Amino acid sequence: MYYPDEVIEEVREKNDIVDVVSEYVKLTRKGSSYFGLCPFHNEKSPSFSVSPGKQMYYCFGCGAGGNVYTFLMEYENYTFQEALKTLADRVNYPLPELEYSKEAKQEADLKATLFEINKLAGKYYYYMLKSEHGQRAMEYLKNRQLTDETILKFGLGYSGKNGYDLYNYLKSKGYKDDILKQTGLFNVDSKGFYDRFRNRVMYPIMNTNNKVIGFGGRVMGEGEPKYLNSPETKLFDKSRNLYGLNIARSSRKPNMIICEGYMDVISLHQAGFNQAVASLGTALTVNQAAILKRYTDNILLTYDSDGAGVKAALRAIPILKEAGLSIKVINMRPHKDPDEFIKALGCEEFQKRIDGATNSFMYEVAIMEKDHDLKDPDSKTAFFKEVAGKLTEFTEELERNNYIEAIANKYMISYESLRNLVNARGMQLGIEASRRPVRQKNKDNIINKEDALVQAQRVLLTWLIEDTGLFKKLENVLSPKDFIEPLYNKVAVLLYEQYAGGKVSPAAIVNHFDSEEEHKEVAALFNTPLRSNLNDNDREKALNETLQRVKNNSFDYRKEHALSVNELQEVMKEQAQFQKMHIYLN
Repeated sequence: MYYPDEVIEEVREKNDIVDVVSEYVKLTRKGSSYFGLCPFHNEKSPSFSVSPGKQMYYCFGCGAGGNVYTFLMEYENYTFQEALKTLADRVNYPLPELEYSKEAKQEADLKATLFEINKLAGKYYYYMLKSEHGQRAMEYLKNRQLTDETILKFGLGYSGKNGYDLYNYLKSKGYKDDILKQTGLFNVDSKGFYDRFRNRVMYPIMNTNNKVIGFGGRVMGEGEPKYLNSPETKLFDKSRNLYGLNIARSSRKPNMIICEGYMDVISLHQAGFNQAVASLGTALTVNQAAILKRYTDNILLTYDSDGAGVKAALRAIPILKEAGLSIKVINMRPHKDPDEFIKALGCEEFQKRIDGATNSFMYEVAIMEKDHDLKDPDSKTAFFKEVAGKLTEFTEELERNNYIEAIANKYMISYESLRNLVNARGMQLGIEASRRPVRQKNKDNIINKEDALVQAQRVLLTWLIEDTGLFKKLENVLSPKDFIEPLYNKVAVLLYEQYAGGKVSPAAIVNHFDSEEEHKEVAALFNTPLRSNLNDNDREKALNETLQRVKNNSFDYRKEHALSVNELQEVMKEQAQFQKMHIYLN
């Protein structure tokens, strides 16, 4: 199911990265590179660079980086195959037919058919909403103050009361029962198929490529459950999707708002807060938090202000924190949810609530406070002990002390008293909350030495990219084995292979790495700042010093891992010869 490397590289070469990125980001030329505001994090000063020479982008602010494939995969949330097809279509490059295994072809065909059926179902529900059968559902949506534009934008619809309308419609389109059974749109009993969704306002659930993967339905009138979602299917996994993310991911807002329900998301979008999403009928999951992290670092929680909403928020906060997200909680009182709030007070007031959102830790403390009577000495002591236990969760001393100070100021308690209580509570929990990093001179020297050696490898690889003439000058001195860091070693091997083949292309090297983190690290490697103001003598001196560090580190590593006395002696001999050299690099 993979295209040959030569096809991937040809498509990449035909899509100049400056042209592609310019379709998404306003770029300004500065020297040999282009700069703009990073599309992957919120910033006011441009730190996002695009190099036409390297055919790579790199953000000096957040570290995002890679080639033209990486950009589309990150920006559009495409798979590699989707990015490849998009870029091939962009330059009218005919991709060859893929050779699928029988099983893979069956799986791909099944998913394609399920997408077709869901799309037809969505259109059918929308048609029903607009017909006389959907009059009550349309009145419901209009009473919720939704515009025709919003209804169309979210593809809202109506499922009839009959129970067989959608089934009969799809059968008339030629779909067989064995396929329809796998859509999640129908229930099956001894009497046969009948529509899973009956007499409900329908909310299509879309993936980030705007394809319908499932549905949610709200019952009209009496009936249980009030809300019903599609079951798990080949297309729909509710723990790995978020309602509204197909729109919110492109909002370019500095945060995302997590709501509880469909209508909350739709109302917020209609009011201009198009960064709103919702989990799909379940508590927020680890997978959903990880998905959100792809698009933002900042989360605003707008769960219902009732008891169930508070519990949901308290469950979500640690999950979001574990994903590396910063969380604040919006106070919607006296209203229950965002939909109700917007209707009553409007979008300007909601923006004020966003601006004044509560830090998630302070929110948790405020909830804890409700269980204690701070006028009663015993209850007040119990409250501060509970808060102290919560404060021990901060492992970084600075962060912990900042929160101790914030709590002390809010509840008018002595900072030292609270800090001592936190330390004591930490000891009880088996945590030394007050411990400071132990400064050991030898250990620090080792760490600094390791950092310097890693940096030297990065600098030398970047220098090879910037000045390919160095390959010839160092051909009997430096080789890929001298780059000890595993990722740098792999990059060096690929780089030397490219040089031997007559063409050095950093952007092509990125394709050999799979994960987003590796893409970032490789991009950072190829964008290591080099001093450009050096004269020839200083440049040669700097290069020799960098080469010395890399080579000596390589010799030390090889001596440590020598498997025989002869091998050890050979390494020592090489090192002695190297020490006598002065490499003329200018």
